[in-house]
Amino acid sequence: ALAWTESVTLIAETHAPDDVYEQVRTQFSDAETVNLTALIGAINAWNRLAIAFRAVHPVKVKASVA
Repeated sequence: ALAWTESVTLIAETHAPDDVYEQVRTQFSDAETVNLTALIGAINAWNRLAIAFRAVHPVKVKASVA
């Protein structure tokens, strides 16, 4: 799952290689592979939005205000 996550996260560089896909398919069912890949995509999307909008973790904001 970690190799697949890395491949999907860096898809512009890795192009999700067949060998990594085959490896994840030996460990997960069709539905699990879809769910895992959707989750990877969602996490990556939230990370990109947080970076784009300069989001700051609330604990860091409170610490800098104090």
